[in-house]
Amino acid sequence: MKRLRLILFTPPIILAMCPVNALYAETALAEASGLVSLEADNLTVKNVAVKPSRYRGSAAALVTVDPFNPADDATFAKVDGIAFTDFTLDVSVAGKPIDATSSARGFVGIAFRVSDDLERFEAIYIRPTNGRADDQLRRNHSTQYISHPGYPWEKLRNNQPGQYESHVDLEAGAWTRLRLIVRGSSARLYVNGAKQPALIVNDLKLPVSKGG
Repeated sequence: MKRLRLILFTPPIILAMCPVNALYAETALAEASGLVSLEADNLTVKNVAVKPSRYRGSAAALVTVDPFNPADDATFAKVDGIAFTDFTLDVSVAGKPIDATSSARGFVGIAFRVSDDLERFEAIYIRPTNGRADDQLRRNHSTQYISHPGYPWEKLRNNQPGQYESHVDLEAGAWTRLRLIVRGSSARLYVNGAKQPALIVNDLKLPVSKGG
Protein backbone atom coordinates (compact mmCIF):
# COMPACT_ATOMS: atom_id res chain seq x y z
CA MET A 1 0.00 0.00 0.00
CA LYS A 2 1.31 3.45 -0.88
CA ARG A 3 2.50 5.65 1.96
CA LEU A 4 0.73 8.99 1.82
CA ARG A 5 0.74 12.11 3.91
CA LEU A 6 -1.99 14.68 4.16
CA ILE A 7 -1.56 18.27 3.08
CA LEU A 8 -4.23 20.93 3.59
CA PHE A 9 -4.28 24.45 2.21
CA THR A 10 -7.58 25.96 3.29
CA PRO A 11 -9.02 29.31 4.30
CA PRO A 12 -11.70 28.00 6.69
CA ILE A 13 -11.19 25.19 9.14
CA ILE A 14 -10.84 21.80 7.52
CA LEU A 15 -10.95 18.60 9.53
CA ALA A 16 -9.37 15.50 8.08
CA MET A 17 -10.99 12.31 9.21
CA CYS A 18 -8.33 9.68 9.81
CA PRO A 19 -5.71 10.96 7.33
CA VAL A 20 -3.03 8.60 8.51
CA ASN A 21 0.41 7.26 7.83
CA ALA A 22 -0.13 4.54 10.40
CA LEU A 23 -3.25 3.54 12.26
CA TYR A 24 -3.43 1.59 15.50
CA ALA A 25 -7.10 1.08 16.33
CA GLU A 26 -8.53 -0.84 19.27
CA THR A 27 -12.23 -1.63 19.53
CA ALA A 28 -14.34 -3.89 21.70
CA LEU A 29 -14.45 -6.40 18.85
CA ALA A 30 -10.99 -6.45 17.38
CA GLU A 31 -7.59 -4.82 17.11
CA ALA A 32 -6.16 -3.55 13.85
CA SER A 33 -2.94 -1.87 12.82
CA GLY A 34 -1.36 -0.87 9.55
CA LEU A 35 -1.25 1.72 6.81
CA VAL A 36 -4.42 3.26 5.45
CA SER A 37 -4.78 4.36 1.84
CA LEU A 38 -5.64 8.00 1.15
CA GLU A 39 -6.50 7.38 -2.49
CA ALA A 40 -9.65 9.25 -3.51
CA ASP A 41 -11.64 6.06 -4.07
CA ASN A 42 -11.05 5.13 -0.40
CA LEU A 43 -12.50 8.38 0.93
CA THR A 44 -15.92 9.86 1.56
CA VAL A 45 -15.74 13.65 1.41
CA LYS A 46 -17.89 16.31 3.03
CA ASN A 47 -17.62 19.81 1.61
CA VAL A 48 -14.05 19.26 0.35
CA ALA A 49 -12.17 18.09 -2.74
CA VAL A 50 -9.30 15.59 -2.61
CA LYS A 51 -6.60 14.94 -5.18
CA PRO A 52 -3.15 13.31 -5.16
CA SER A 53 -0.21 15.67 -4.89
CA ARG A 54 3.40 15.98 -3.77
CA TYR A 55 4.62 18.34 -1.08
CA ARG A 56 8.13 18.79 0.28
CA GLY A 57 9.25 15.51 -1.25
CA SER A 58 6.37 13.36 -0.02
CA ALA A 59 3.30 11.89 -1.66
CA ALA A 60 0.27 13.72 -0.32
CA ALA A 61 -3.48 13.91 -0.41
CA LEU A 62 -4.36 17.54 -1.10
CA VAL A 63 -7.66 18.40 0.59
CA THR A 64 -9.24 21.76 -0.19
CA VAL A 65 -12.48 23.59 0.41
CA ASP A 66 -14.12 26.38 -1.56
CA PRO A 67 -12.97 29.65 0.06
CA PHE A 68 -16.16 31.35 -1.12
CA ASN A 69 -18.51 28.70 0.26
CA PRO A 70 -17.32 27.70 3.76
CA ALA A 71 -19.34 25.03 5.54
CA ASP A 72 -18.82 25.74 9.25
CA ASP A 73 -16.62 23.04 10.79
CA ALA A 74 -18.07 20.17 8.75
CA THR A 75 -15.30 19.86 6.16
CA PHE A 76 -13.38 16.60 6.06
CA ALA A 77 -12.31 13.52 4.13
CA LYS A 78 -13.33 10.29 5.85
CA VAL A 79 -11.48 7.04 5.27
CA ASP A 80 -13.97 4.33 4.31
CA GLY A 81 -14.26 0.93 5.94
CA ILE A 82 -12.83 1.87 9.33
CA ALA A 83 -14.72 2.15 12.61
CA PHE A 84 -13.32 2.29 16.11
CA THR A 85 -14.10 3.49 19.62
CA ASP A 86 -10.71 3.77 21.34
CA PHE A 87 -7.55 4.26 19.30
CA THR A 88 -4.08 5.71 18.88
CA LEU A 89 -3.62 7.49 15.56
CA ASP A 90 -0.42 8.87 14.04
CA VAL A 91 -0.63 11.31 11.14
CA SER A 92 1.56 13.86 9.37
CA VAL A 93 -0.25 17.00 8.23
CA ALA A 94 0.66 20.34 6.70
CA GLY A 95 -1.46 23.45 6.57
CA LYS A 96 -0.84 27.02 5.54
CA PRO A 97 -2.85 30.00 4.28
CA ILE A 98 -3.84 30.32 0.65
CA ASP A 99 -3.40 34.08 0.89
CA ALA A 100 -2.67 36.78 3.43
CA THR A 101 -6.22 37.39 4.63
CA SER A 102 -6.73 37.12 8.37
CA SER A 103 -9.21 34.24 8.07
CA ALA A 104 -6.98 32.09 5.86
CA ARG A 105 -4.81 30.35 8.42
CA GLY A 106 -4.66 26.78 7.11
CA PHE A 107 -6.24 25.04 10.09
CA VAL A 108 -5.88 21.25 9.92
CA GLY A 109 -6.69 18.33 12.18
CA ILE A 110 -8.42 15.04 12.88
CA ALA A 111 -12.14 14.32 13.15
CA PHE A 112 -13.15 11.04 14.78
CA ARG A 113 -16.19 9.04 15.89
CA VAL A 114 -18.00 10.37 12.85
CA SER A 115 -21.66 9.36 12.66
CA ASP A 116 -22.93 7.37 9.68
CA ASP A 117 -24.76 10.42 8.31
CA LEU A 118 -21.57 12.54 8.70
CA GLU A 119 -23.47 15.08 10.80
CA ARG A 120 -21.88 14.42 14.21
CA PHE A 121 -18.22 14.06 15.11
CA GLU A 122 -15.49 15.02 17.56
CA ALA A 123 -12.39 16.82 16.29
CA ILE A 124 -9.06 18.20 17.41
CA TYR A 125 -7.12 20.49 15.10
CA ILE A 126 -4.17 22.86 14.99
CA ARG A 127 -3.85 26.47 13.83
CA PRO A 128 -0.33 26.52 12.33
CA THR A 129 0.01 30.29 11.97
CA ASN A 130 -0.84 30.82 15.63
CA GLY A 131 2.05 28.75 16.96
CA ARG A 132 4.67 31.47 16.49
CA ALA A 133 2.46 34.56 16.41
CA ASP A 134 3.69 37.76 18.04
CA ASP A 135 0.43 37.97 19.99
CA GLN A 136 0.38 35.72 23.08
CA LEU A 137 -3.39 35.32 22.96
CA ARG A 138 -3.17 33.91 19.43
CA ARG A 139 -0.40 31.57 20.55
CA ASN A 140 -2.71 30.25 23.25
CA HIS A 141 -5.14 29.24 20.49
CA SER A 142 -2.73 26.96 18.60
CA THR A 143 -4.72 23.76 19.29
CA GLN A 144 -8.49 23.35 19.49
CA TYR A 145 -11.09 20.72 20.39
CA ILE A 146 -14.65 20.90 19.05
CA SER A 147 -17.67 18.63 18.95
CA HIS A 148 -19.97 19.05 15.95
CA PRO A 149 -22.68 20.29 15.86
CA GLY A 150 -23.33 21.21 19.49
CA TYR A 151 -19.98 22.59 20.60
CA PRO A 152 -18.25 24.84 18.05
CA TRP A 153 -15.04 26.56 19.08
CA GLU A 154 -16.79 29.87 19.78
CA LYS A 155 -19.15 28.30 22.31
CA LEU A 156 -16.39 26.40 24.08
CA ARG A 157 -14.12 29.46 24.22
CA ASN A 158 -16.87 31.73 25.52
CA ASN A 159 -18.15 29.30 28.14
CA GLN A 160 -14.85 27.79 29.31
CA PRO A 161 -11.95 29.99 28.14
CA GLY A 162 -8.68 28.14 27.70
CA GLN A 163 -9.98 24.69 28.59
CA TYR A 164 -10.28 23.30 25.06
CA GLU A 165 -7.30 25.00 23.38
CA SER A 166 -3.62 25.51 24.12
CA HIS A 167 -0.29 26.71 22.79
CA VAL A 168 2.15 24.46 20.96
CA ASP A 169 5.06 25.41 18.72
CA LEU A 170 3.98 25.12 15.07
CA GLU A 171 5.44 26.19 11.73
CA ALA A 172 2.94 27.05 9.01
CA GLY A 173 3.42 24.90 5.92
CA ALA A 174 5.76 22.40 7.58
CA TRP A 175 4.95 18.73 8.01
CA THR A 176 3.63 18.35 11.55
CA ARG A 177 3.37 14.97 13.25
CA LEU A 178 0.23 14.50 15.31
CA ARG A 179 -0.56 11.63 17.64
CA LEU A 180 -4.12 11.44 18.95
CA ILE A 181 -4.96 9.00 21.74
CA VAL A 182 -8.65 8.50 22.51
CA ARG A 183 -9.91 6.38 25.38
CA GLY A 184 -13.55 6.56 26.38
CA SER A 185 -14.45 10.19 26.96
CA SER A 186 -10.83 11.41 27.01
CA ALA A 187 -8.46 12.53 24.25
CA ARG A 188 -4.82 13.59 24.24
CA LEU A 189 -2.99 15.31 21.39
CA TYR A 190 0.80 15.01 21.04
CA VAL A 191 2.71 17.15 18.52
CA ASN A 192 6.01 16.39 16.77
CA GLY A 193 7.02 13.52 19.00
CA ALA A 194 6.66 15.34 22.32
CA LYS A 195 6.43 13.09 25.37
CA GLN A 196 3.82 15.32 26.99
CA PRO A 197 0.46 16.14 25.39
CA ALA A 198 -0.18 19.59 23.97
CA LEU A 199 -3.90 19.30 24.66
CA ILE A 200 -5.91 17.15 27.09
CA VAL A 201 -9.68 16.80 26.86
CA ASN A 202 -11.29 14.73 29.60
CA ASP A 203 -14.92 15.34 28.67
CA LEU A 204 -15.54 14.59 25.00
CA LYS A 205 -19.04 15.86 24.36
CA LEU A 206 -20.56 13.09 22.24
CA PRO A 207 -21.50 9.74 23.80
CA VAL A 208 -18.76 7.14 23.48
CA SER A 209 -19.44 5.35 20.21
CA LYS A 210 -17.81 3.40 17.42
CA GLY A 211 -17.21 5.41 14.29
CA GLY A 212 -14.78 6.36 11.56
